[in-house]
Parts: sequence; structure tokens; C-alpha cells
Amino acid sequence: MPKDNSIKSVLIIGSGPIIIGQACEFDYSGSQAARSLREEGIEVSLINSNPATIMTDKVTADHVYLWPLEVKSIVKILEERKIDAVLPTMGGQTALNLALKCDDMGIWKKYGVKMIGVDIDAIKVTEDRDLFRARMEEIGVGMAPSKIAKSFLEGKSIAQEFGFPLVIRPSFTLGGSGGSVVYEKENFDTLLNRGLQTSPIHEVLIDKAVLGWKEYELELLRDKNDNVAIICSIENFDPMGVHTGDSITVAPAMTLSDSTYQKMRTMAIKMMRSIGNFAGGCNVQFAVSNDEKEEIIAIEINPRVSRSSALASKATGYPIARIASKLAIGYHLDELINQITKSTSAYFEPTLDYVIVKIPRWNFDKFKGTNRELGFQMKSVGEVMAIGRSFQEALQKACQSLEIKRNGLGADGKENTNQAELLKGLERPSWNRLFMIYDAMKLGISIKTIQKLTQIDMWFLEQIEQMIAMEKEIEKHNLSSLPKDLLYEAKQKGYADRQIAHLLRCLESEVYKKRNEFGIKRVYKLVDTCAAEFEAKTPYYYSTFEDENESVRSERKKVVILGSGPNRIGQGIEFDYSCVHGVLAAKECGYETIMINCNPETVSTDFSTADKLYFEPVFWEHIYDIIQHEKPEGVIVQLGGQTALKLAEKLDKYGIKIIGTDFKSLDLAEDRGSFSTLLKENNIPYPKFGVITDAEEAINLSKELGFPLLVRPSYVLGGQSMKIVINEEELEQHVVKLLNDLPDNKVLLDHFLDGAIEAEADAICDGKDVYIIGIMEHIEPAGIHSGDSYAVLPTFDLSENVIKQIEQHTKTIALALNTVGLINIQFAVKDEIVYIIEANPRASRTVPFIAKAYDEPYVNYATKVMLRDKMVKDFKFNPRKKGYAIKIPVFSYEKFPDIQKELGPEMKSTGEAIYFIDDLYDEYFQNIYSERNLYLSK
Repeated sequence: MPKDNSIKSVLIIGSGPIIIGQACEFDYSGSQAARSLREEGIEVSLINSNPATIMTDKVTADHVYLWPLEVKSIVKILEERKIDAVLPTMGGQTALNLALKCDDMGIWKKYGVKMIGVDIDAIKVTEDRDLFRARMEEIGVGMAPSKIAKSFLEGKSIAQEFGFPLVIRPSFTLGGSGGSVVYEKENFDTLLNRGLQTSPIHEVLIDKAVLGWKEYELELLRDKNDNVAIICSIENFDPMGVHTGDSITVAPAMTLSDSTYQKMRTMAIKMMRSIGNFAGGCNVQFAVSNDEKEEIIAIEINPRVSRSSALASKATGYPIARIASKLAIGYHLDELINQITKSTSAYFEPTLDYVIVKIPRWNFDKFKGTNRELGFQMKSVGEVMAIGRSFQEALQKACQSLEIKRNGLGADGKENTNQAELLKGLERPSWNRLFMIYDAMKLGISIKTIQKLTQIDMWFLEQIEQMIAMEKEIEKHNLSSLPKDLLYEAKQKGYADRQIAHLLRCLESEVYKKRNEFGIKRVYKLVDTCAAEFEAKTPYYYSTFEDENESVRSERKKVVILGSGPNRIGQGIEFDYSCVHGVLAAKECGYETIMINCNPETVSTDFSTADKLYFEPVFWEHIYDIIQHEKPEGVIVQLGGQTALKLAEKLDKYGIKIIGTDFKSLDLAEDRGSFSTLLKENNIPYPKFGVITDAEEAINLSKELGFPLLVRPSYVLGGQSMKIVINEEELEQHVVKLLNDLPDNKVLLDHFLDGAIEAEADAICDGKDVYIIGIMEHIEPAGIHSGDSYAVLPTFDLSENVIKQIEQHTKTIALALNTVGLINIQFAVKDEIVYIIEANPRASRTVPFIAKAYDEPYVNYATKVMLRDKMVKDFKFNPRKKGYAIKIPVFSYEKFPDIQKELGPEMKSTGEAIYFIDDLYDEYFQNIYSERNLYLSK
């Protein structure tokens, strides 16, 4: 059946700002869906309030509405243009809830808009826990004993009936918000109240907990002809009791018998068919008993693309959102072409000859004092994915991708040897349980004890045990006596050179030299969806250690763009936006583009973005081997945030060209002391400062500078570990902590300008000319991290004198730093004097916001400047300047109810939204402006 030709225009609803439980995976899905529909000649309108996304770019949709995700915004769009259908499955729970609300109000019917990709009944059945349970009973699919509670008293009664432990699952929420596992009766009342308040309909499902059972997910697609394809099976490393977003996951499923897998497939298809008659995607979650019976029960089904859909797409090379969009407009699976092979149909289910491991990334260091124990409410802020020929290789590569100051899993001298802490950590999971399992085995705790405490399948534990046994063999040798076969085995298991160097008590460079002498070299394999049964046409690669290399180097001039790794607070989707625009600009300049990144949620790791995608850790060894193989003209580091910047020194040391601002200038800006000296030489005001190396120096310097003081380390992101201190006791405590947490890092003390107004500017510089793309004024005063501040573009309350100082300082600093590309500078304004807080010659968090506010592709321009394809004077800048744009920080405090919510110099927000106003009399602006006066009065 061909597409539905009655559909000429489609509205895609986005997911809004990044929050825990709903991150940049929906930018990837929405972008894919928009491109997929436009290929069919369909006019695409898109609504989303997140400025840091690719999906809200002109390159993605025909009409982009950067408006709040509210019913009145939908009505305004429908009044403005003819929309035939709405696709609400690409924007997570936010989009589904908004679509449902519009339907309840009769809006879709009034404007003649049909819903595609899902139907209303499916949303209601899957989100209303009572309806879902009844439907499962109708089709004979088992579930854990459970009941609905719509009041506190009903909940208490159910708890008395079931006994503990229990699971509380609120209806119509995302990321497990408000959900919890209740082990003890004493905690039930508080957690029940929280669950009821989190649910928009004041309803929770209370399950008898099946803790310890294994958890699985299947990703499905169905067409109008009722054909169903299973795209990917995913197994959770952690058993039931940990939210799947916080669990390590593995694809394909490793420990499931074939008969149970076939039964699970049948159940999933039956479940999808039972919830509604629609064409699109579904994510189905199951629990399987951890015994020989392998009893299966259903957990939930999501009739939309999910976090796992993005993971499954990257894991298999099968673009789920792209195909789901085409199915939604009437195509059948067998009518669509597999995007990887270009020869098989989309009805051909992917087959993997490699293993995928996903590990979540947490930011508990930003939420000090909060409960770090994992449960049914998601707490991670991002994730990494790794591909290997074995589980062990993929596991090590995933650990190397995390950027948590580890070289992989173990073999780095950072083991915990406290037995009591290890036993506690094994039983009650936290962010580091994987490392605790390794440490416990290394310490000698038996694998049976570990299995009993964790309930993790024995197969996974035995894999880690084998790795430790191999390490012990390596430790028996030194570099000269190490056999080739043992070194080869270690590399095939994913061990980094520096891990092996630790075991051999030598240098990383010596291991690198040794393995090259042995001819042990990294090769690259294609992700092909079909286990090499058909030829793959798409250049999407991962590395391993074998004989055949499938990545053929072309003779074209090429450039490597380093990605930003996992999402975290202080480094989020904004940098992926910059990386994607960098790729697009480099393509326009005639370069073959090579993307290196390990984040499965992003547009940059869509295999159709760059000419070549290496899904690899943004980790020195992996990057260096790719560069050695591809021989690019150079590497762009200034688009990938701190992740990429931290590799600039090694690139420079090894003689690899950094495209754009060079390492010397990047290092000068990062080194707070050296940068302040540059300001002094250029007669630019800055707060009095000093650099210290111990607490005693800090106390002596404080007497010269005077309190309050801003204490901050160099080379960090998101204001990590920055703090304002007001006396010697606070100063000493924080300096001691900093020097322990960040050894060998310079600590800077600034005199804090109390009561100052903060502003910032972003600019493009080619080394001769500077163009300021935007100057923003913050609502909150200086002292609150810029990422946590409301920012208004253009400025609203700064004098002409101050604006002139900002412009002059920006140009002077950009040129003094020999900037080539982007630069962001932050200012404190007090008594009509503009002081410099810091300068970052790289893409900033605010560049996408300015680009969307002024409707100009600034990263594209900056990349062409970096590549020397264009100079600043070659661009015809024509920013749309109407009214004001406000950047609104968004927090995920509901995930951490016990944290201190007071803002300061360390960033805590997880995302942002954009809001446009015509003038300063706007009620919203007046409300937030009054907050500034409140801050200053304090």
C-alpha cells in the first residue's frame, strides 16, 4: 500500500527542554521523522521549546515554532496553517500528554487533524495502569500482582494486602518520575504521597515487587497491514528494581534461551496489537524469572519512540524513527528499503554479529547530599554506548567512554578495598555498582556471594571474573616478557593501553609501541544490520582487534570532528548541536567529514549525519588510532565542549593539527592565572585574583583579596567545584577538598563582586576581524552560574557605556587569544565598570540559543572560518531582531527531593527553553525581573 496521499502537511510535537528521563534522544527521533516525511513531499511543521536542538533548525522542518508546549500554542499553529495530521510519538511523554489533552478538548476534531503513529486508545490504555492491566488479562499476558490506588487510604489498604517489598508506579509520568521500590513499611507513606502527587491524574499502580527477576526490552515496528518486525532485543545487566534508564543494558539479549525469546516475541506482538490499530513503533518491557522456568510477565508498553528506540537504532543501524514515520503515513514495511544495505526491505529484522553495552552517566556530584541509591525513578542524566565483538570488549569500551577519571573497568589502581562498603554497595545499587562488583572480585569475595547480593545473572559475573583472571596473568610479566597472545587477548577484551601499562608497571606509550611491534593493530568493522550477509552501503564503524579492516580510507581531504560524549550537567545537547552544524559546514567546504562520538541519543551519531561515523569512546587511544588510519587535514575540538578540549594538549603534543583556535590559546584561556595576566597586559578590568597550591597559601591570599571570594579550579565544566566563601574556615575546608578531588589542578581565588550584574557575549573571530553574534544580560546577579540564569537577548538594562565596554573587551580578548572560530566571554558589571569573569574560545552553551533567536547558522559560519574557507568579512550577517528572547533554565529537582535547591556558581540545570516576548512590558518578563531585585536586596 502506498502512502496516504490525503496527508499533505504534518505537525510533529517535540519533547521540550532536557530533563532527567527525557533527553536528547527525542531530538534524534524528531529530526529523523521530519527528514523522513519531507522526503515524501510532505510539509512539516514542528513545535518545540528547546533551542539547543537540531530538530528546531530550518534544515530539519519547513516551519519551526519555538513556542511553549501548551494547548494554546497548538491552537495558534492550527489557526495559522492547514495541518492534515499530527505525529505525537517523537516527543516522549510530553508530546503524548499534550496530544491527549488536545484530543480531550476536541481540538484535533475541530480542525480536522488526524493522529498518526499511534491512536488515542493506545495512549490511554498504556498510560492508565488499570486499563493496561485489564487489557493484559484479556489477552492472557501475565503481570505482577498489582492494584490501582487513587487515594492515600487505598494505597495503605493495598500495601497491607500485598506486604513488602512493593513498587509504586505513578500514571502518566516519564522517566519513572515519582516511582519507587519500598522495602520497609516505615518509608511507604512518604513514597506513596510522592507518587500520587507526581501523577497528573493522582493515580498510582502498586505492584508486588518481583525484585531479582531479569528485565528485557523489545523494540517493535508495525505497519497498516499488521506486519510486525522486532528490531532489537535488549537485556538489562541489572535485575528488576533499577529503572531501565539507570541500568546497564546489553544488546542482543545474552542470557535468554531461544524458546523463551520466541515466547517473548509472540507476547510482544500480541500486546502491541491489543492496545490499538495503528502503524508505528512500540517499546515493550518484560520481567523473566531468574530460574530454569524463565516465567515471563509484562511490565509496560510504550506506543512511541523511547530512550531505548534511539539506543536500538544505533545498536542495529536500523533507523526506527525514520521508518516509523513512513509507516505512519501508510507505507508497509516490505515497501521500504533498509538504509544500511540499500538492497533488503525494512521488514528484514536486524541480526548482530557484535555486542552493544550501554552504561548510564550520573551527575550525583551536582546533587550533594541526595540519596544515590538507584530504584524505579530514573536519576541518570546521559548515557554512553560501546560496540565490541564480545561483551567484555564492549563493556571496557563503554567504561572508557564515561569520562569519570577511569581508564576502563579496573586495572587503574583505584579499587575500593573496604569489604563492608563493597558488600553494602553490592546489595543496594548505586551509580558505581559495576566497579564495586569488579573490586569485590579482586578483593576475593566469592562470585556466589556477589550473585546472591546483586541478583545479576551469573553469566555476566563470570565474564568479569574471566577478565580479572587474565589481569593476574598479565601481572606475572613485565613489558619485555609479555607474550604476544596474552597482549592480543587483552586488546580483544577491550583493555586500553594505559590499563595494560598499569598491570605491567610501565608507560602507556611503551605498550602502544610493543603492540605495534607485534602487529596487534586496531581494525574497523561496519555496522551492517545483517551480520555481513549483505553488503553494507553506509560508513558506520566500530573498532576491534582482528585481521580484516573494513574501513577504506579515501583520497579526499578530510576533517575529524570530536563529539561531546555523554550528556551531563554543564555539557549537554548544545554541544551536539554545534558538532552537527560543524559537520554540515565542513561538507559544504568540500571536506569528507569524520565524526567520533559515543552518545547513542544524539543526532551527531546518526549514521546519515557525517560521511563517516566512528562509534567509539572519545578517549585518546581510540581517537589517535582513527587519526592514524584516516590521516585527516586536522581535528576540530572547539565544538565538543570540555570533552574534546581536554584532548587538545595530546593532539598538539603528537603534532596533529587542531583546526581553529590552537592549543596554546585554548590552554591560556583555561588557565585562570595566565588568562588574568593577559587581561592585565591589555588594561581590561578583572576581579583581583591569585593562584594557590595549598590551604595556607589560600588563607594568606584571602587577607590581600578580601572576602567574599570565589574559589574555582581550572579545566572544569559547568562550574564544577566552584564555591563562594565568606570566611577563612569555609575557604580552608573548600580548598582542602578541591585539592583532594582535583589533584595537580591550579586553584584560583577571585575577589567576588557582590551585587554585580552578569552579562555574556558570543563572537566569531578569524584572527583579524571579530563579529559579536549576541550580547545577553542575566536576570540573576553574578555568583549564579550562567547555565542556571535566565538570560535575555538583547540586553534590556545595561547602559550604552557598558555595552560599548563589552563590545571592546570582546574584540580585544578574541584577538589577544588568536581566536579562530567561536568565543564566549562572561562579564560582571558593577558601578558602570565591566569586569571579565572568564573567556572560552569554543562553542558555548548559548550559541544555539542566539542562533535560534536571530535565525542565523552561527556555528556553520564559525566552522567555515576555522577551515579558512571564509573570513568574517565574507558573511552577510542579517540577524532577525524583533523583540526579545529569554533563555529559561530547567531543573530536574523532582528526581532529588532532598537536595539543596539554592543556586550558586556550580551549575545544576539539566536543560533550557526559549521564550519570545515583544517588549519589556510582557507579564512573564516583569515576573522574572522582579526576582533580580529580590536577589539584590538579599
